[in-house]
Amino acid sequence: MLLELGKALSFFLSILSLYRVAISAFFVPGSQWQERLSITVARLLISACVSLVSGLLFCWPARSNPDAGQSLISTLPVRLFLWGATAIVLFFAAFWYLRCGGPFSGHDCG
Repeated sequence: MLLELGKALSFFLSILSLYRVAISAFFVPGSQWQERLSITVARLLISACVSLVSGLLFCWPARSNPDAGQSLISTLPVRLFLWGATAIVLFFAAFWYLRCGGPFSGHDCG
């Protein structure tokens, strides 16, 4: 019972941390791209830690846990983080390229 509650709470926290990454990457008005990038990378690392801890709870070896034999990479919170982080990185790179002409164009994009 306590393990199931911990799994639900940790999964909710991993979704919430990934949401905060997306908000910091795209919806901070008046900030520079370099500032957004540094904040987003820091929040992405925090989200990775939260998702890994949640994944550890999902594959915790207990008799009452039906997912105890799963590998860490195949748990739902880790997969959600990997897909979400990939989408955020791709969208961030696409928006940066469309707005500034790419990282090596020489334009000062503020």
